[in-house]
Amino acid sequence: MMSSVPAVSPAQILLVEDNPSDVRLTEEALAQAKILNELHVVTDGEQALAFVRQEGDYGEVPRPDLVLLDLNLPRINGLEVLEQMKDDPDLRRIPVAVLTTSEDDRDVLAAYDRHVNCYLTKPVDFTEFARVVQSIENFFLSIVRLAPE
Repeated sequence: MMSSVPAVSPAQILLVEDNPSDVRLTEEALAQAKILNELHVVTDGEQALAFVRQEGDYGEVPRPDLVLLDLNLPRINGLEVLEQMKDDPDLRRIPVAVLTTSEDDRDVLAAYDRHVNCYLTKPVDFTEFARVVQSIENFFLSIVRLAPE
């Protein structure tokens, strides 16, 4: 007699990043992770908001379990995306991790003022970058109990 094991759904991760090299690094880091995930990528803040709101071309996408957000984005910058998400009762519980090159204290404070869940500076070295991305994924998708939908 076969026992049925419940199917595990992959974690839905939205990467908001306009740099193709950083997208590739993140894809590689997540591929090495031990958590089943499905990565969705958008390249500007306008697309990010449409994705999380499931509007337009993104009407059928799954709601992300985690957003990895760069600050320096075209059209709508990362801080504005963060502010709009955290001001929206339907979106504010989605964890957002800023993953950016900026080490400027003003950016860090601005992100936390907008209720970011964590702020990380992108390491230059791939091994360290992979460790950071995997740590974010492990923390938010394995350790922390997220708000139910």
